Parts: sequence; structure tokens; C-alpha cells
Amino acid sequence: MTARPRWSSDELEQVRGLAATYFTKEVLPNVPKHVAQGHPDKALYRRAGELGLLCMSIPEAYGGGGGTFAHEAVLTEEQVRAGDPTMGFAVHCSIVAHYVLAYASEAQKQKWLPKLASGEWVGAIAMTEPGAGSDLQAISTRAVRDGDFYRVSGSKTFISNGRVCDFLILAVRTSDVKGHAGISLVCAEVSDTTPGFERGRILEKLGGHGQDTTELFFDDLHVPAVNLLGGEEGKGFAQLMSQLPQERLSTAILAQASIDRAVDLTVEYTKQRQVFGKPLFALQNTRFELAECATLRRVGRAFLDECIERHLAGELDVASAAMAKYWLTDQACIVADRCLQLFGGYGYMKEYPIAHLFADTRVMRIFAGANEVMKELVARSL
Repeated sequence: MTARPRWSSDELEQVRGLAATYFTKEVLPNVPKHVAQGHPDKALYRRAGELGLLCMSIPEAYGGGGGTFAHEAVLTEEQVRAGDPTMGFAVHCSIVAHYVLAYASEAQKQKWLPKLASGEWVGAIAMTEPGAGSDLQAISTRAVRDGDFYRVSGSKTFISNGRVCDFLILAVRTSDVKGHAGISLVCAEVSDTTPGFERGRILEKLGGHGQDTTELFFDDLHVPAVNLLGGEEGKGFAQLMSQLPQERLSTAILAQASIDRAVDLTVEYTKQRQVFGKPLFALQNTRFELAECATLRRVGRAFLDECIERHLAGELDVASAAMAKYWLTDQACIVADRCLQLFGGYGYMKEYPIAHLFADTRVMRIFAGANEVMKELVARSL
């Protein structure tokens, strides 16, 4: 990062330093292990909880840090800056915890949030199905009311934190009403021995190695009826739509941090790499390419900072969040590709961070709503 963001503060910069130390000293040495096993160690979630890095935007009354979304933004930026692709903090902190904070009962908040904030539990949210991705109205996983329980049957895929999660928010169909009206959100406490719950294979991805993305299966999973978020069936789609702007802003932060890292890595490399008897950076093409990437970086940062400031003020609208998500993730892929080219053959080698960055950025144009869907949301606002 070239300069302190406008929305930052001395306290946030201290958090930034703590997060940087955590990732570089405690997570990075374990990344090869995480990649080999397909998921991060849960002990590192607990360590992050001990350091106060989890759920920093959740009120202290529920075990959180009492901060704002800016604290989560700093954590995300430092994770990318350190080069860690494995820890699923964006889902755990910025998404799952905030569904609980927004829609759970007071008793449930008191029970669930402290465990998420401490790292005792890892959180996940299961929306996507084999036949329903960005089109959430097409989900078919059913939750049938049976006395004091819902009986859940169906399957989910591409679930981040699916292998290690203890707490799961499930998008389910609770009625035969077509479209969004029949969708609800229920919360399940799960383990490897929970009847009716099965973790499928850890999916092998192009990038993001070591961050578990998993299939989940439900065969008559019993979930207490009181775990229906919002206390009324059919509210799930509206709840999802209300929370998705923050998820998309989190994705935009990931993208901007990736742009920052790609430019920093490439400037450093081209100034050291010798070509035709002089630094690669001395060649006009290199300088022009990096000048353009640096400009995209500056423009992206200005737009992102505006969106973060608006979100902190409660003023970020759906269209702006969609703009930030689609445009910044597009630029992250463009910048990663142009920077990798400047590394030449070394850029294609896995031992060089730019290769991993290139692979890791591609999925950003897909998750949290495909970029084509984001453009449709923007168009509806015109």
C-alpha cells in the first residue's frame, strides 16, 4: 500500500501491524501444510481470536472487538499483502458473523457470536448449489418443518470454510412457493459426527490453494426451528440481498489489495532483474506497463476508499457495491496478467508469488455474484 487510506486511523494502523505480524510469522510458515491438506489449521483461527483479530466489527457485548467494517478491511488487506491464500477470515468475520448480528435473537447472539469471535468456531455460509449459483432463487435444498425442528435435505457446493466449519448458515427452501418468496436462512451447529450432515470432497481449484472449498450434503439434518434467522419463513432472500453489498465490498477490497501486491512485486523485480546489460525497469515498455498498472491502482484505491467511507456511514447502495466488485476484480485480473508478463518465464513458475496471485485473482470475478450479474444490478439503477 502506497499511502494510508483516508478512512484509517492510528488505532487501525496498529491493528494493521498486528495483523501483518500474525500473517507473516504464524500463518505463512504453515501455508505449505495448508496447501497439502487442502485446508488451514483451525488452531490458527483460535490464535487469531486470542489476538483480537476475529469479528473486530462485532460489539464487545458479544465478544467482538467493538470496531467497524474498517477493521475487517485492514485484516483483509494485510492477508493479501502477506501472500496468504488460506485463511477464510472474510467469510467468517465480514459475512457469517454479521448475519447473526443482524437477524439472530438476543439469546442466539450471546451464544454464537463469542464462539466465532474467539475462534472456537469457524463459520461458513452455504448458498451455492450444483444447479444454483448467482441465481439464488433457483436453490432446491429443502427445510421441512417437523415440530420443533427443520429437517434439511439437499446439497451445496463451492462452500468456503466448508471443511473446517462448526457453524453454518444455510439458504434453504421452506415452502413450495416459487422464486425468492420460499427462501429462508437457518443456522446449524455442525461437526464431523452430526447426523444428516456430511462434508464432501475438498474441491481442487485453479487458485486459492489451501483455503478449503467444499461440497456439503444434507440428508434429514435436524436443525432446531428456533434457528430460523429472523423468526419468520420466507425472509431469507431479502436478508441475503441486504447483506450482499458488504460481501461485495469485501471482495473489492481483496481485489484492490491484489492490485497493490502485484504492482509492488513487479516494481521490485524489474528493478533487480538485468536484461541487455541494464535493469528490466529501464526498458520503456516495462516503465509504460507499470505506469498504467500504477494508474489503475490509484484510481481503484480512490473509488474503493469512497465506497468504504460510504459503507461506514451506512450509505453504500447496492449499485455502487456492485460497481466496486465487478470493476476492481476485472482490474485485478488485468493487472496480474500484465505484471506476470514482465516476470517472463519466471512469472509462470509456482515458486514466484506473482504466479499464485495470477491464479488467485481469477475467481474474484465469479464469487459474491458473477460480474455479469453485477453489471445487471448497475443497469437496473440507471
